[in-house]
Amino acid sequence: MKIAIVGVSGAVGQELLKVLDQRNFPLTELVLFGSKRSAGQIYKFKDKEYTVKELQHNDDFKGVDIALVSAGGGTSLNFAETITKYGAIMIDNSSAFRMDDDVPLVVPEVNAEDALNTPKNIIANPNCTTIQMVVSLKPIEQLSHIKRVHVSSYQSASGAGASAMKELVEQAKQSTAGEEVLVEKFAHQLAFNLIPHIDVFTENGYTKEEMKMYNETRKIMHSDIQVSATCVRVPVMRAHSESIWVETEDELTVEQVRNAFEKFNGIIVDDNPSEKKYPMPLFLSGRDEVFVGRIRKDLTNPKGIAFWSVSDQIRKGAALNAVQIAEYLIKHKKR
Repeated sequence: MKIAIVGVSGAVGQELLKVLDQRNFPLTELVLFGSKRSAGQIYKFKDKEYTVKELQHNDDFKGVDIALVSAGGGTSLNFAETITKYGAIMIDNSSAFRMDDDVPLVVPEVNAEDALNTPKNIIANPNCTTIQMVVSLKPIEQLSHIKRVHVSSYQSASGAGASAMKELVEQAKQSTAGEEVLVEKFAHQLAFNLIPHIDVFTENGYTKEEMKMYNETRKIMHSDIQVSATCVRVPVMRAHSESIWVETEDELTVEQVRNAFEKFNGIIVDDNPSEKKYPMPLFLSGRDEVFVGRIRKDLTNPKGIAFWSVSDQIRKGAALNAVQIAEYLIKHKKR
């Protein structure tokens, strides 16, 4: 089993190495790729050192079974043919192929079987906010069809990369010291602030990030579900949070929904408000699961259920999801 990681020097690439190690992924050979700037860097994996190769249009992917790619949409579009031409399955973390009809968009807990149909030898990893949400929607959908969802996301600085995390720390220091606050990564100062703006705005007033949640959810769940999202950047270092409201065709009780969550693989229920127990990003960074709490009936609609969700967007929202897809392919002899 020969595995390639493309974009290994980035935050998700580094997390991919950790996840492969922690899950004892059954690889026999590993090859690492990066940009010209990253080429030559050395990373350790299971006590062995690997040198990053420059990603080029050549035959380096001959013999590769699965390529885990997290190098940005432009790179994915540019190199997809090079990566897949000898039969490698490309599991892509960018938005480049997510809405391509010939590319499955997969969250293993929700639609794993879609990964077995790959006309282009490409499988897309969904957006981190979408992954987190659909994992929690699936057990509800199994009880009653979900007609619509309203969601507000509270997305951490790490969603914009390591430099964004560094900027948040620096802004906090500058603010408390009374110094001028420098803003580079975000539209405004993030420290001690909230920014209701992630990605660029589209003509309908929603951002691309918000439209991803609408379009990707429908494709993953094979559903006519309606999703209205507001995505907000918050001064949190890592792990995204979401406030989710769903309307189902049938009226469900809180107990039904909680039981469905508790039985569902990949979800942990943390829901005891009387003891101040509910999911919080500060304590859940580095965890694999989607955590849910604050489960309650909507006050305005008997068919409405509201809850709160937290998940590490670098793990389940990116690296872990990609590795789970690869594991599924191996289990079902696709690789």
